[in-house]
Amino acid sequence: MKQTKLNNDLKNLNFRFNVLSVIVYIIGVIILIRLFNLQIINGQQYREDSNTRLSRESIIEAARGSILDRSGNALVSTDMSFSLEMYKTKVEDEQLNASILLMTTTLENNGDGYIDEFPISIEPFEYHFESEETLTKWKNKYKIPEAASAEEAFYIMRDKYKIQTDDIRDIRRILAIRYTINTKGYSTTKSIEIANEISRQSAVQLQERSEELTGVNIVIEPIRKYHVGSMASHILGYMGRISDRDEEELEKRGDIYEYQPSDKIGKTGIEKVFEEYLRGEDGKKQIDMSVDGTITGEYTSQEAIGGADVVLTIDSNLQKITENALVANIQKIKSGGFSETHNAKGGAVVVTNVKTGEILAMASYPDYEPSLFYNGISNEKYAEYNNNSLHPLNNRSIQSLYAPGSTFKMITAIAALETGVTNTSERINDNGRYPAAHRPACWYFNDYGKGHGYLNVSGAIEKSCNYFFYEVSNRMGIDNLEKYARYFGLGQKTGIELYSEASGTVANRTITESKGTSWMVGDTLVA
Repeated sequence: MKQTKLNNDLKNLNFRFNVLSVIVYIIGVIILIRLFNLQIINGQQYREDSNTRLSRESIIEAARGSILDRSGNALVSTDMSFSLEMYKTKVEDEQLNASILLMTTTLENNGDGYIDEFPISIEPFEYHFESEETLTKWKNKYKIPEAASAEEAFYIMRDKYKIQTDDIRDIRRILAIRYTINTKGYSTTKSIEIANEISRQSAVQLQERSEELTGVNIVIEPIRKYHVGSMASHILGYMGRISDRDEEELEKRGDIYEYQPSDKIGKTGIEKVFEEYLRGEDGKKQIDMSVDGTITGEYTSQEAIGGADVVLTIDSNLQKITENALVANIQKIKSGGFSETHNAKGGAVVVTNVKTGEILAMASYPDYEPSLFYNGISNEKYAEYNNNSLHPLNNRSIQSLYAPGSTFKMITAIAALETGVTNTSERINDNGRYPAAHRPACWYFNDYGKGHGYLNVSGAIEKSCNYFFYEVSNRMGIDNLEKYARYFGLGQKTGIELYSEASGTVANRTITESKGTSWMVGDTLVA
């Protein structure tokens, strides 16, 4: 009985093994047939397809988040823009030149420009070199006789690139792009930008005729738009191409994003402070092209993720009013509108909600245009900003230090009341000059030859009486005055979400004595 069962088990095992062997053989035969089909029957066709097909990966740049005011009005946003790029393709000069001519004429017909650094101009109706400075070096590079005129050099370059048309303007259009390709270089994987921020009309027309264009690709990319011009420029900040210094800062901050050398990054203001939030995450696109540059297919392998919006406490309407009022008052001071003429050149204003501390407006004059920095500010304009003695790129509201003047009397009054050196009822007689130290005078005495008379603390604040505050400062001493000034945050940064804030200085005994000088009563009076 046991022997019969063992024999049956062996038979079942052999059957299963045989079935498995047959399945393996069948799969092997299928694979061999498939390989034979790929390599022998259709091998030549696949090799030809492989040799005439190019594939590359392209970055889909993420849209940067907007910067909004407290009501949701866009101060800075991102619009989509079209640009043209070219890749190297395996085509003859005739086909490449025809493609370039179609592209450039389409752009010109729609009022769009393109990169043009060819040094010979044909306008107005004559040939001439754009610059004589490096002409000899340029001629040597392109093997043009040194004595050749602009016209002769023009046609030598035409022959070099095998341009067959006789239309002088068409020749010039083709030369502009061929010259750029030659000087800047491109490859099947590395493109060269031909035009940026072109119109939608040009993009559509070129797309419709893409089969006639070799290696030309239309790129949709985000572009930063500053909707309010120079308004709030010191708050919003500006963007520019990433630098080595930016990379070092990002590394210190532990930024998780990977930046490419061509990426733009927030340099100042909110653009910099909230870079990690405003910046999105780039996507990737695969593009297939034939050897002649015709795009045969494309697909998105990784979607781009747009950046987050940042909402400010700023009220854009109030910001505009504040900036206009600041400029108007500076002009009024210069023209003597406040009784005396002063050479006022700059200033700052901050408007806050006293209940919450929110900044509703922050103005600094002179200002600048953030949009000029986005695509690379010109050397001339940057020099104009950088060499200006008024430093328009600096935010005077937080970066510059100023004596507080009579606004400090509020702190002196509170310190005097809290330390008990005076009270709300005591009346101090301002007779003009304070009888101590260098005998400083009240402003009223200087203007009218007499003091304010008897005033309590409320009256002293109302009249801005120097004499009253000389007296209470002298009573409490510099140490108490310094202590209460620091209670109010003077001498330290506010913590505002903007870079480069200055902390300021509070007058105190330590600073003076560190210079080898004793603190005197007169120091307290002018502190």
